[in-house]
Amino acid sequence: MENIIDPILQIKNVSIAYDQRVTAVKDVSADVRRNSITAIMGPSGCGKSTLLRAVNRMHELYKNITVTGKILLNDENILEMHPTEVRRKIGMVFQRPNPFPTMSIYDNVLAGYILNGIRLNKSKKDEIVERNLRNVALWDEVKNVLTKRGTFLSGGQQQRLCIARSLALQPDILLLDEPTSALDPIATKHIEELLVQLKKEVTIMIVTHNMTQAKRISDTSMFMFLGELIEYDKSQVMFTNPRDERTRAYLTGKMG
Repeated sequence: MENIIDPILQIKNVSIAYDQRVTAVKDVSADVRRNSITAIMGPSGCGKSTLLRAVNRMHELYKNITVTGKILLNDENILEMHPTEVRRKIGMVFQRPNPFPTMSIYDNVLAGYILNGIRLNKSKKDEIVERNLRNVALWDEVKNVLTKRGTFLSGGQQQRLCIARSLALQPDILLLDEPTSALDPIATKHIEELLVQLKKEVTIMIVTHNMTQAKRISDTSMFMFLGELIEYDKSQVMFTNPRDERTRAYLTGKMG
């Protein structure tokens, strides 16, 4: 892939090992363009979720995982920053919607501020909640029930609430790990349309098993296999004319 001028994220020679014997990600390097959607694809166990989680230091919640190399966000190595600061700049949305069960819809959006002890006045809170629920096209559906728990919403609504929660801290990057795999086709379509809108404001990286989804919404795609980054290119190029036989085999359903 051609050089990206002024990338927002640079992954440089990153390897991630679970212990001495298992290296899940092997010497991956890639630059990520600002305000784009990058899809990370590959068969199960190829290291894509492991790589994604390292980008916001989630791997540190597990013992024995070591990361070598550099991950630069706006030229700052996130592996040398405080994890809390990293997670404010790089939001994460998981496979299954996970609103905080004891919190109202209103407080779920503000959870990042609440958990970080950031105090805000009522009008600022109201503004953040409304702006972010509007951002995820949820405001009109929930504006009259903001005091209800987030778990009262449908699966698709819960996932949009989780995206709003991640966006509330105004991160530079939003990471999504198979965010629609637990959703029905209509909710999936809503989330996909939402992500295409959101890339104007935030850079998005998404792990997906759904190749048609990657083709529909991503600007660039990474194909990983056995921990290695095999191919990284504009999605249009990769889906029409992959350079590597392994990519071709995966995209045509012969592997994976």
